[in-house]
Amino acid sequence: MLLRPYFLPALLILCSLSAYGQDVDWLSEVIVSPENPQLAEAGKIRPLSGSAGKPLSTLQDWQRRRPQLLQEWQEFLGPMPERGDLRTVLLRREILDGVQRDLIEYDAEAGRRVQGYLLHPAEAAAAKSLPAIVALHPTNSETIDEIAGVRGRDAAMTGWKLAQRGFVVFCPRCFLWQDVENFDQAVAEHRLRNPHAKGMARMLFDAQRGVDLLCSLEYVDQDRIAAIGHSLGAKETLYLTAFDDRICCGVFSEGGLGLRSTNWDAPWYLGKGIHEADFPLNHHELLALIAPRPFLLIGGESGPGAADGDRSWVLINAAMPVWNLYDGPARLGLLNHRQGHAVPDPVFERMADWMRVYCAR
Repeated sequence: MLLRPYFLPALLILCSLSAYGQDVDWLSEVIVSPENPQLAEAGKIRPLSGSAGKPLSTLQDWQRRRPQLLQEWQEFLGPMPERGDLRTVLLRREILDGVQRDLIEYDAEAGRRVQGYLLHPAEAAAAKSLPAIVALHPTNSETIDEIAGVRGRDAAMTGWKLAQRGFVVFCPRCFLWQDVENFDQAVAEHRLRNPHAKGMARMLFDAQRGVDLLCSLEYVDQDRIAAIGHSLGAKETLYLTAFDDRICCGVFSEGGLGLRSTNWDAPWYLGKGIHEADFPLNHHELLALIAPRPFLLIGGESGPGAADGDRSWVLINAAMPVWNLYDGPARLGLLNHRQGHAVPDPVFERMADWMRVYCAR
């Protein structure tokens, strides 16, 4: 069975945008492309066109094209099983500085247990309609412990710091670290269970299970669930936001938007097939599927590991014909901090502000 996305009717998406009431006061700084951005070896960038290859001229044209594009991507990623009961078990609970942090275990695929941290204000159980975030960790041996604030670098404790700001945050562990010794073992076990699914299909599936878990909580507002991630977590955020319209907005930090900008060809992501001359897909199409939900990209431009920067505008600009079909400003942009593959404190504050305005509204 193909991955099942969650797509809201276009009318509901349009109505949800009117609920923002405001934008981040720095939006104009991140939605203007530099002149003539260049992306080396960008791969094939198909124009986003309507029926019979004609340019998109109306929102209705895009609404007819969108399911077709979605199906192309689903067929490439491959099938994953139905998402069943979570069967959640609490492993550990602690309350620190007004935040409750629960280590929980639950079913991703049937019988495949995964761990994650659920963080929220200590009084959340008595509250209703709280905004929530799926926070996806980067490549790091600490995995969920660092992003959830258990140990590690303060700059990487994204989930913990967002919970301190009043969000319900769920930090699931990526399958590459769950009960395996290395990435190769994780990929091999995934392929035994799902032989026709890419590694990225598994990451998307697991991220959607994180949304399922948040939706199961009575105190979470299901219309205000966002996604955020850095590096590997940013890759997952891109796919989750594109394929799951339960996500109202997203922040993608240094994931490498270009297919050749980082190791997208690794077997735990998309595989070597993306290098074939006739490979038709590219990530501007996922940005188009996200429209018109607010989506912020963060780039560090240069230095060791830097994956995004002005060059990423090539793909952002390629998605703009779809975004421009919707009313209001295109809430799709790039904040280029030019400090490499990192999340400097002022940049995190911008990320948190994006969440405050577009998710906690």
